[in-house]
Amino acid sequence: MTIVPDTSAVIDGRVSERAASGGLSGETVAIPEAVVAELEAQANDGQETGWEGLDELQRLADLADDGEIEIEYIGRRPEASERHSADEGSVDALIRDLAAEHGATLLTSDEVQSEVARATGLAVEYVDPEIREVETLSIEEFFDDETMSVHLKTGVPPMAKHGTVGEMRFEEIRDEVLTEGELREWIDEIESATHASSEGFVELDKHGMTIVQFGEYRIALARPPFADGLEITAVRPIAETELSDYDYAEDLRERLLDHQRGVLVAGAPGAGKSTLAAAVAEFLADSGFSVKTMEKPRDLQVDADVTQYTELDGQMENTADSLLMVRPDYTIYDEVRKTEDFSVFSDMRLAGVGMVGVVHATRAIDALGRLVGRVELGMIPQVVDTVVFVEAGGISTVYDVQTEVKVPEGLMEEDLARPVIQVRDFETGRPEYEIYSFNRQVVTVPVGDAESEDSGVDKIAKQEIEREIRSVARGSCEVDLKNQNTAVVYVEEADISTVIGKGGGRITDIENRLGIDIDVRTFDERPGGRSGGAAGGSSGGASGAVGGGNGAGDIVTPEITARHVVIPMEGHAGETVEVQADGEYLFTATVSRGGEVQVSRGSAIAEELEQAIDRGRQVTVAPS
Repeated sequence: MTIVPDTSAVIDGRVSERAASGGLSGETVAIPEAVVAELEAQANDGQETGWEGLDELQRLADLADDGEIEIEYIGRRPEASERHSADEGSVDALIRDLAAEHGATLLTSDEVQSEVARATGLAVEYVDPEIREVETLSIEEFFDDETMSVHLKTGVPPMAKHGTVGEMRFEEIRDEVLTEGELREWIDEIESATHASSEGFVELDKHGMTIVQFGEYRIALARPPFADGLEITAVRPIAETELSDYDYAEDLRERLLDHQRGVLVAGAPGAGKSTLAAAVAEFLADSGFSVKTMEKPRDLQVDADVTQYTELDGQMENTADSLLMVRPDYTIYDEVRKTEDFSVFSDMRLAGVGMVGVVHATRAIDALGRLVGRVELGMIPQVVDTVVFVEAGGISTVYDVQTEVKVPEGLMEEDLARPVIQVRDFETGRPEYEIYSFNRQVVTVPVGDAESEDSGVDKIAKQEIEREIRSVARGSCEVDLKNQNTAVVYVEEADISTVIGKGGGRITDIENRLGIDIDVRTFDERPGGRSGGAAGGSSGGASGAVGGGNGAGDIVTPEITARHVVIPMEGHAGETVEVQADGEYLFTATVSRGGEVQVSRGSAIAEELEQAIDRGRQVTVAPS
């Protein structure tokens, strides 16, 4: 009789097991080349199943040498396209065809393969896959009550993070370095236990990286070529909390129960964001809400009544579509990082689902800043109405987010009213920040006690006043803000009449546009003289810009696109700079994270810049 084993039977070691017991005495084992190719591909990808299958082929070769069985290799190697579609059954079909061609019995541990073969009339012998029951993993010996994570790598002593949330220590836990043999043995055990246990599942299986969840442990298994050596990183939560353990607990309970909310739980890595999110999930579930989670990987520690979802077909967008059919009351989204994550979070929130998102941020206000540019400004309070900032395992700040149509703090004229996002301290109700669109840019301005003399509205107001005056004055100018609705502008004596205009008409127009009273004076009238002691026409500018008015700064070559004028500023991301043309101030801007300044075409600033470019004027950028 001829036996044709498929890949599952070879990986399980069932062929050599039967041959060694005499069950295949005098029989021929016909091994398909498709099986060899599949095992080789798995081994090259660093998958332990590939190595196990190759070890089985070696055991069969030894048995053949001892005369226990006869071995032959049959068929052809599958095409690349067939290997890539192995999950769709193309390789299994090749193996079944070979079994039929040789009149052989198909040996398999794959239940689907077995049923398909029987349906096509093949002789089939199905053996249950070998299950290695593992109650505990060997790597658990490296954990104690204060161990959050263990880091194991070939050629390095075992390392671990010990301590409490916010006070972690990263230290060696054994003097001897780890060997490749130890790592391979543990990786094999982890993968086998994950497949065998009802508490284990594979979160990610890519070339060189496998991430599994086994019980309370999230374990990453890295292999070459993705990593420079075998590495195991195992993480588990060391703190399990209830919402009542936190400050603001009673207020947050009332807020969450009042109606579905949009909440961002923010903080630095390791601050305890996910622990709080899990506590919120448990509270909501205990309060009679239907609660789901969206996680990749799934590692929130929640009870069984909270269903944990991951990516569907590799996209959280598909998961969200499914959840909208399920209609949960609340969804915990851990973690919201990329633009598509914020888009999914927003779509679900606007569909009426309560959302709790976990985000990385170093300040509470920065969590809202992650939404700017990703969500339409006016929709932000509908998407997120609460920000909870976590530090060292506790809640340090809670913000209430609302929209109000008003004149922004620090501006006075009624015609400057616009939708303003007010960010209030949840405990005191005092406004902390305002977010609004100003001069085609979104600005976040601290208000109340958070506002300093030269920040926020003051800087914006100075820049706008200076831009207006420079558009008519030939020489330099400087601006002093006296209060929220009054400023003094100092210009060259020759520019006084030009700036004021006939009968005061020009300065009146500027005052009306900006909503602020402006007193125009000469530099000779300024107490202490010019800023920085500059003379002649080389003023330092309203914001203390370096090189203002004298052409100092880096020469740049702006690029005009269909929608923007782009000034390259590589290496200066986040800096505030002053843009000049032949030493004349044009505007002040903040360099984007991409290392450039973009000005929307059609705006007054863009028109001035384009005119300067058309006239061949030298464009320079100096620090502001």
